[in-house]
Amino acid sequence: ENLIALDAILSPLNQILVPVRSGEQALRALLAEEFAVVLLDVFMPGMDGFETAARIKQEARTRDVPIIFLTAAVAQPGQTFRGYAAGAVDYLAKPFDPWVLQSKVSIFVDLYLKGCQLREQAELLGGRPLVEQLSGRLEEVEEAVASLRQLPVVTGNAGAGEAAARLAGRVGRLRDALDALGGEQRDAGAAGPR
Repeated sequence: ENLIALDAILSPLNQILVPVRSGEQALRALLAEEFAVVLLDVFMPGMDGFETAARIKQEARTRDVPIIFLTAAVAQPGQTFRGYAAGAVDYLAKPFDPWVLQSKVSIFVDLYLKGCQLREQAELLGGRPLVEQLSGRLEEVEEAVASLRQLPVVTGNAGAGEAAARLAGRVGRLRDALDALGGEQRDAGAAGPR
């Protein structure tokens, strides 16, 4: 019933939804394909959601996939903290606002697609134009993160605000690395034969 409800909420996003019924199935799916975001319930047969999230974060291939816990388990103290400690970017309690969930998933899909575009361009381009191209694309991601941080859903939720701040920090570190790469290329060009 939960999977049917999620399908109805998320189908307007026109994305491929992969329903699974256990943590083990989730891990197998994540190792077989790339995903923009994972929705996990705390209570699942076999591995619970916390253990599944921890295993997702341990794998090099899956560690950067954002995880949103979606569960009725908020009555137990510490569950929300455990979700964030396991690597989740957000924690939504049932019953939840379907528009909020759809909006959050949409943002992570957009970020994933921008990342795919960056990888494709990195394969096609080389040298100085690549750094300039990546810088422009990263600017789009920075704008998307800034917009995310201004959403009422994020500003009104301490956990979501912290997750958005962590995301902004990661994007900031990416900007620093890209700026350093651009500087190295300028320095390498200046040090070449004359």
